Amino acid sequence: MANIKQQKKRNLTNEKQRLMNASFKSSIKTAIKAVEKAVAENNKDVAINALNEANTKLDKAVAKGFLQKNNASRHKSRLQKLVNTLA
Repeated sequence: MANIKQQKKRNLTNEKQRLMNASFKSSIKTAIKAVEKAVAENNKDVAINALNEANTKLDKAVAKGFLQKNNASRHKSRLQKLVNTLA
């Protein structure tokens, strides 16, 4: 345990940020799974809406520095290919 006051403060902020990151990561995974589920059920309208939401979350993750640009692009491309199989 830290004895220095500033390190105690940093530990608190680090914990808050860790929880925020975990929540954000979970929401991205949920959005991706929603697209995959809609494609599995052959529901094109729901899949397109879920894809738009997932793309928004992935773009926000890149803007926040949570994901690298190519990582998000790979996810977006893979999901778009899945949705295109319904057409």
